[in-house]
Amino acid sequence: MALSGAGPPALACLGLTVAYDAEPVLRDLDLTVEADQVMVLLGPSGSGKTTLLSAVAGFVQPSAGEIRLRGRTVAAGCHGDPPERRDVGMVFQSYALWPHMTALEIVAYPLRRRGLAPAEAGRQAMELLERMEIGRLADRRPAELSGGQQQRVGLARALARRAGLYLFDEPTAHLDAPLRGLFQEELAERRRATGAGALYATHDAAEALAVGDRVALIRQGRVIQTGSPVEVYERPADLWAARLTGSASLLEAQLTEQADGKATVVIGGVTVTVAQDGRHPPGPVGVLARPGWAAFGGPLPGTVRQVWYRGTHTEYSLATPSGSVVMQQSGPPSAATGDQVSWTLERGWVVDRGEAGS
Repeated sequence: MALSGAGPPALACLGLTVAYDAEPVLRDLDLTVEADQVMVLLGPSGSGKTTLLSAVAGFVQPSAGEIRLRGRTVAAGCHGDPPERRDVGMVFQSYALWPHMTALEIVAYPLRRRGLAPAEAGRQAMELLERMEIGRLADRRPAELSGGQQQRVGLARALARRAGLYLFDEPTAHLDAPLRGLFQEELAERRRATGAGALYATHDAAEALAVGDRVALIRQGRVIQTGSPVEVYERPADLWAARLTGSASLLEAQLTEQADGKATVVIGGVTVTVAQDGRHPPGPVGVLARPGWAAFGGPLPGTVRQVWYRGTHTEYSLATPSGSVVMQQSGPPSAATGDQVSWTLERGWVVDRGEAGS
């Protein structure tokens, strides 16, 4: 993981509000991206991710709040610098490629704007296209490229800019797994070389946890939780946050004791120790269980409802007296639908049962 760089943050949003036709899309939002850090925005469609990126880039004007890039205020209230005066590189969902240029010319353009000679700009642009595995398409225009190929050209153009802050809006949506990995490696190398920060919007939880140094969970224009990938996955702020970041089962339990970040709970008559943040009074609570936190064998009863073989592992859905549980075990299936089994909860996280979000 990247470490925060010295000096001002790459991006600071302070009390940011953006409204369309008087309807707020972002609501008094605060967010900081340190230099040499990837902050991932994780949220469902309509949560405000694209609007935030567009406001930072200068394509959407905030109605209140401030945006600062490397300590310089680029938007305050209803006034802001135009996009060309902001040191950002953005990859759009719509690609936004110049139709009259070839792929090579599109990627070379920001390099030439930096003052590189045409030959050197072309060489570096071709190198980026080769890294994206589309060097053979360098002479094609956007209309001659598939959607996925256009996406790769857009990624290469953004990486060529050497911006102080990169903005990525679902950048790998049309890429297969190997190309996603190539892009992520290239992004990491470029950031290390330039000390750039990145704001990376996605609705893919697995990608968010893999890419981000920090993750901001966004709902209805507000940041609900910010933390490291481990923090937002293992210690979600509420049930909505838990289900946004991955598969999550919720078990009915009674909290009896708590101390030092641990809680003693009773699930189905069995006493279990789980993690918690100290804000839950004794009584009924929900205990969050991730698929890898439960295992076959133990004091708790269950019935196998469904089995999914995933190749590297098998997932099971169990019906239990305390609620449905999804469990993940390595290897091929060892139980079948309808089997009566025993299981144990090896880890858990206490949440309020009513915290489903809105």
